[in-house]
Amino acid sequence: MINTYHSSMASLPPPLPPRRSQVLVKPQVSSAGRSKTLLRSLLGIVLLHFLLTAGGFIFLYYTGKTETTPQLSGDAPQQSSSRTLARMIVAKPKDLSTLESRSGYLQWDMKHSVRNNINYYHNSWLTALQPGDYVVFSRVTFSKADPVKPLASAVKLRHGESAKETVAMLAYCNLDTSGSGSNPQLCTASMGEVMSLERGNQLSLWVEDRSLVDYSRAATSFGMYKL
Repeated sequence: MINTYHSSMASLPPPLPPRRSQVLVKPQVSSAGRSKTLLRSLLGIVLLHFLLTAGGFIFLYYTGKTETTPQLSGDAPQQSSSRTLARMIVAKPKDLSTLESRSGYLQWDMKHSVRNNINYYHNSWLTALQPGDYVVFSRVTFSKADPVKPLASAVKLRHGESAKETVAMLAYCNLDTSGSGSNPQLCTASMGEVMSLERGNQLSLWVEDRSLVDYSRAATSFGMYKL
């Protein structure tokens, strides 16, 4: 028997299985990882701040050191902004030939001398404005000798403008008075000592005979600085 049943529809392929949706899962960062990252960032900021601060201090230190270094010689001396000191250059008399042969206090050339935190009185006396220990020094060069008077210089101290002065330091030097030498003779009396001064104490440099002094800038000077 012949099967006359026949479907006119073509056989369909089997349905495809449903696609699985792909879900992207972001890696989760743990709280410990976040803490480490934050800690690294904070350490980096602190280190950068430290480097900038240290660099600024170093720059200011060397800049300030350069700007406050006093010049102790030259035509335009500069003063230190913090150091208490004085270096006095002797003032040369206008006419040495008329200078009287007598004792007295040396005068100082205020244009070429250096002072900071130290006052002066009548171009002869240095006045301490701060109490403390000071190094006091002097150098007096003599270019002539006297057969009677010694070649002496002294640092004198007084406790005020009207107070009586006392000898704080004393020095001598000798020259040949025979006149046999053909070259000019010079000798230098130098002194240096640590002295405790109160506010208002005054110091000056005295010589036995002002007419015998060598008034060159590098030969005769006087000064002090606070320790």
